[in-house]
Amino acid sequence: MSMESSNPIFNISDLTKPAVVLIEKVSDAVGGLYEPTKIKRIAVAEAEAAAIKAESNIQITDLERRAMQRWLKEEAIHQRNMEAITAKAIPLLKNDADPAAMETDWIVDFFAKSRIVSDSEMQKLWARILAGQANTPGAFSRRAVNVLSFLDKGDAEAFAKLCGFVWVIETESETEVMPLVFDIGAAIYESHGADFVTLNNLESIGLLRYDPNFVLNFFSDRNSGKLASQEKCIARYFDRQLFLNMSKDVDNSVRIGHTFFTNAGKELARICRGKPVDGFYEYVKEQWKQYLAEADTSEQDSIGEGYAILDELIGFVESDSTDGSVNHDDLIYELRSKP
Repeated sequence: MSMESSNPIFNISDLTKPAVVLIEKVSDAVGGLYEPTKIKRIAVAEAEAAAIKAESNIQITDLERRAMQRWLKEEAIHQRNMEAITAKAIPLLKNDADPAAMETDWIVDFFAKSRIVSDSEMQKLWARILAGQANTPGAFSRRAVNVLSFLDKGDAEAFAKLCGFVWVIETESETEVMPLVFDIGAAIYESHGADFVTLNNLESIGLLRYDPNFVLNFFSDRNSGKLASQEKCIARYFDRQLFLNMSKDVDNSVRIGHTFFTNAGKELARICRGKPVDGFYEYVKEQWKQYLAEADTSEQDSIGEGYAILDELIGFVESDSTDGSVNHDDLIYELRSKP
């Protein structure tokens, strides 16, 4: 069987320039993901050579032979996983991606952790991070990669469900992404997997902070502890939005509940596809009724704006999709602050 038929990346001549550069960058950091068909995999060739040499010089013990067989099988699994993750990342690369700017140490650390991941769905999460880092080098920290390595499939699914409760609050000076958990005992949370046990588990992993005895408030100016008077404040949930009244001279704060993401949690939330929770927009609107502007235009969907900035999402290519969950990802997980 040829290399190109067995390798999930296959024909490198058909790939875009960013994809080729990514493969070369990864290959330089952790070993070949692609080799010409006339060249054997270096690891396998060296292992075969070592075995031949050892058998010609000394008698290999059964223990040594079993160890060699185990090592070859393990490395084959690792190689297959690394290639599968890279192959899944390639379609997510943007045309202006800059894989060459990725730090070698980051790549080595990334694959040291991701190479043991064989589950296809979990590989997709790792692929989104790899693509996101290639699209915007520095987008994902090594801390976020480390936190992801602690997630099993159940944890990832629980985190994705929590992302269905995420809103983005935008002012003229900042943008904050946050899961709104006002009352953990409320049916809307319990019926969608955001219960006390789940939040505590996600907190122990390092994705968020949760304190049922402490009510958090959002402030634009962290130093003064209040939003600037007359500052425009928009809260977005998927393709819907609320306009908040921030015209007071003092105490321009917004109650956001008991939970907030850690920095690693914010980064990983970008690649966890949250889906809208039925009735949650109305639930939050009721919780925030004292903050709503008098001339609230919350029912005017921002679909046009949301889809227009979809292509800015870290880790994903241009898309004509009108799927609400994709739009939500773009609205709440973009990295750059708006001017």
